[in-house]
Amino acid sequence: YGETVVRYIEEQILGKVLPEKDVAGILIETIQGEGGYVLPAKGFYPALRELCDKYQILLIVDEVQSGMGRTGRWWAIENYGIEPDIVCVGKGVASGVPLGGIIAKRKLVNWTKGSHGNTFGGNPIACAAALATIDLIETGFMQNAVDIGEYALDALEEIKTRHPTIGDVRGLGLMIGVEFVQDQVTHEPDQGLRDSIIHKAFEGGLLTLGCGESSIRISPAQPTSGGKNLRRYG
Repeated sequence: YGETVVRYIEEQILGKVLPEKDVAGILIETIQGEGGYVLPAKGFYPALRELCDKYQILLIVDEVQSGMGRTGRWWAIENYGIEPDIVCVGKGVASGVPLGGIIAKRKLVNWTKGSHGNTFGGNPIACAAALATIDLIETGFMQNAVDIGEYALDALEEIKTRHPTIGDVRGLGLMIGVEFVQDQVTHEPDQGLRDSIIHKAFEGGLLTLGCGESSIRISPAQPTSGGKNLRRYG
């Protein structure tokens, strides 16, 4: 299925809408975030990498939500066995202290000194927070994301068997989406139910956040041990 999607991009978009010679790069969220915590189809990323190489298009991945160990790897793209040209980072890179950046192949950032600048970049407090975050991730938080994430996915799948309004449970590590539907046959999205769950959770002291048309994201802090409470809430 993933290869079919990439073939559509090549034949319908590059072939009919925008000539490949006019495309400098393809920018994509490794795992769709605001769109619903949606995982890519099997084979999608290897096929996309081949497409970009074929037409000399840069492959740029947005790891602002999925990076910094959240999926059990430094970058979610590592789960799919390909190497992008540019990685965009932010949010978790400094544990919430404002900081963003890019990681790119050396040949792409071989700029003349001073040719790339900004007004508020290089804030020492933000950079110190990023260094501390990297140290913490390297000392065990990444494995914790794997362990708690696997437990949480198993628990949520079990809860799904008892609640026909849960249409899908998906994710990697501590980046999990739970989709609410009217029934598991048609999978018609139930945004009203999703919104009411968010409000009820808030009244009970639990902050949750929606994504996509009818999903709730489960994306706790990486040192959490709270995944083992999911069956209690189910």
